[in-house]
Amino acid sequence: MIGQDDYKIRLEVFEGPLDLLLYLIKKEEVDIYDIPIERITSQYMEYLNLMRMLDLNIAGEFIVMAATLMMIKSRMLLPVEQRPEVEEEEEDDPRWDLVRQLVEYKKFKEAAAYLQDRELHQENVFGRSVEDVPEENEPGLALQDVSIFDLIAAFNDALKRIKSEDLGQIFAEQFTVADKLEYILAVITREGQIRFSALFAGAVTRYEIVCTFLALLELIRLRQVNAVQDGRFGEIQIVKCATA
Repeated sequence: MIGQDDYKIRLEVFEGPLDLLLYLIKKEEVDIYDIPIERITSQYMEYLNLMRMLDLNIAGEFIVMAATLMMIKSRMLLPVEQRPEVEEEEEDDPRWDLVRQLVEYKKFKEAAAYLQDRELHQENVFGRSVEDVPEENEPGLALQDVSIFDLIAAFNDALKRIKSEDLGQIFAEQFTVADKLEYILAVITREGQIRFSALFAGAVTRYEIVCTFLALLELIRLRQVNAVQDGRFGEIQIVKCATA
């Protein structure tokens, strides 16, 4: 874990628990109307634990959803005749209320994405005067087609690559997030881009991987680099921002 005196990262998680569930459902290629609740709950908790490890600002809704998933999982394990009584109009499947939320949220997300595309199209069609040019946004998480969950998934893969750690290596480490931030900037400035996995290729401990990942998140937040993918769930590339 990162010590108290190390470089601090302040990164808000702008996507919520329903975004994470939709991400997992799409990644696992499962039917949204027939969610394998045990598998999805296990993966949801894994992502939540990773976000806690990274000390990201997790909204309370993530914790509430974790409790909801655990409740649904426990009810699914009970025989139908032993499940808590529900109103006559409610379905017997404990997942159904969650499914309704996900389907409705998915529709809103798709509608918002469509409206955003139309807005961008209109901006390209109609000229804009100098007075209409918007001010530059404050630094924030700019991931293009890569979500925070894509990055956490790739980070988790890097962590799992470390099978065992030698205590001598751990105590001898001199890595800090600030050092890794400078290292990534130097590589990106020199190469223009680098594969996400290549950033962690030489790491031998989890501590080094965590430092590197936190440094990457900070650079994305500051709009020094972007994370892009060649297709959904494909290899993540870290590229230098045009304005950096």
